[in-house]
Amino acid sequence: MNENKLIEVDKLVKHFPVKAGLMNTKQIKAVDGVSLYIKKGETLGLVGESGCGKSTLGRTILRLYEPTSGRVLYNGTAIFDGNSRKQPKALTFRRKMQIIFQDPSASLNGRMTVGEIVREPLEIHGLFPNKAERANRVEQLLELVGLNSEHANRYPHEFSGGQQQRVGIARALAVEPDFIVCDEPISALDVSIQSQIVNMLEDMQERLGLTYLFIAHDLSVVKHISDRVAVMYLGKIVELAAADDIHAVPAHPYTKTLLSAIPIPDPRKSKANKRIILEGDIPSAIDIPPGCRFHTRCPYADKPECREREPELREVSPGHFAACHFVN
Repeated sequence: MNENKLIEVDKLVKHFPVKAGLMNTKQIKAVDGVSLYIKKGETLGLVGESGCGKSTLGRTILRLYEPTSGRVLYNGTAIFDGNSRKQPKALTFRRKMQIIFQDPSASLNGRMTVGEIVREPLEIHGLFPNKAERANRVEQLLELVGLNSEHANRYPHEFSGGQQQRVGIARALAVEPDFIVCDEPISALDVSIQSQIVNMLEDMQERLGLTYLFIAHDLSVVKHISDRVAVMYLGKIVELAAADDIHAVPAHPYTKTLLSAIPIPDPRKSKANKRIILEGDIPSAIDIPPGCRFHTRCPYADKPECREREPELREVSPGHFAACHFVN
């Protein structure tokens, strides 16, 4: 194994059973055979439209959702192996892998003070057993995310959305993790606050040596914070490359569509930019179409291969992968 890889995911699958009538059960194929890795200290951006499986992938890596099959490795150690009957206990690696949720108001317990929320992980993992040491650690964490010690005695509803998210970040940092899943951490915030949170996450990464999986809709934000970007569509990774390459030379038709939708502040450039409008049927994660799962909406899918054979994620240039039969 490459020593630089902190997280490795191999053919990871997460299906959710749903009832289809009285007797039948179908599967929502939220994550359907994803393979990728994240190097130590890097940020892998994960983008795609709502319902494509981004958040499910992040939570399945952490085993907040138990995987259906596949493998997840943390620093070379299997934290889930679909071929093994006995899986390691989640708490053994939970301290090193944390998550920042999308909606801070929903992820913070309204009956607990901010101090209690940030202190809870310390108590669960048995860190700083002395009460005074725990209180000092909570104060340090709040200052680290731009809050002060007085905020520890307040409740989440007394804060703005940006301040609530800072509390969520402090809670994630409390146990000194190596890897954090940032599950759309700025999408519920005002635009004026988003850049502050992104800049703070970048500062934390540099100071603490963190590794991120950064999930978002906004490709411009993802380009700013990410080293590499993975594009997800209907449970699969369809393109993976360095952030600059994704924007400069997108290889997959779906990626080109996403990039064409980014607003351009310059009116002349915006007018020259050709917006790609997807047509055709939007498939369901329950009934995934045969062949390339994007072919029902792809403007270039006019060959039999698109409807009959699913493309593999292959390297089309050094470090640039795409899942399309006719990428060239």
